[in-house]
Amino acid sequence: MSSSVVSKRYASALFEIAKETKMFDQFEDDLMTVKEVFTQNPTLMVLLQHPKMDMQKKKELVKEGFGSLSSQVLNTVYLLVDRHRTDIIPAVADEFAVLANQVRGTEDAIVYSVRLLNETELNELSAAFAKRIGKTSLRLKNVIDQTLIGGIKLKIGNRIFDGSVSGKLARIEKQLVIK
Repeated sequence: MSSSVVSKRYASALFEIAKETKMFDQFEDDLMTVKEVFTQNPTLMVLLQHPKMDMQKKKELVKEGFGSLSSQVLNTVYLLVDRHRTDIIPAVADEFAVLANQVRGTEDAIVYSVRLLNETELNELSAAFAKRIGKTSLRLKNVIDQTLIGGIKLKIGNRIFDGSVSGKLARIEKQLVIK
């Protein structure tokens, strides 16, 4: 079975528990914390996948690092360690976020700009583009990109809205080369 199918199953199981307990935000925060730790520390992943390391020591390592997580998320991490599936933990977190966003009517997006945008600007962007894609709001992450020269570039899922100066210059250059 492919990793994406397996990660979707774990995410949907956790999602059902979150629905019952009304802990969407808590579960999502916990899963994103776990994902961040695993992606920033690849040696942890290697250690938890090492066949000669005792399973009890692996669980103690998880407990030590993630003891503050909700019990359901912690038990899911234990289960993934038991089943030698720690490699799908980041995908489980991403799949859970997708399911939670569907329920909330939101979408995650990245805003690239030459400077950090303030809260008002982010809220206005969220409102304008959420309507455009049929959602109630966007959860924006602001990334600074000096290569844009000016303006913004917004990435929502697999769609990119490019209102940057460098993007406009590239489009003008492309038109001039064609003619």
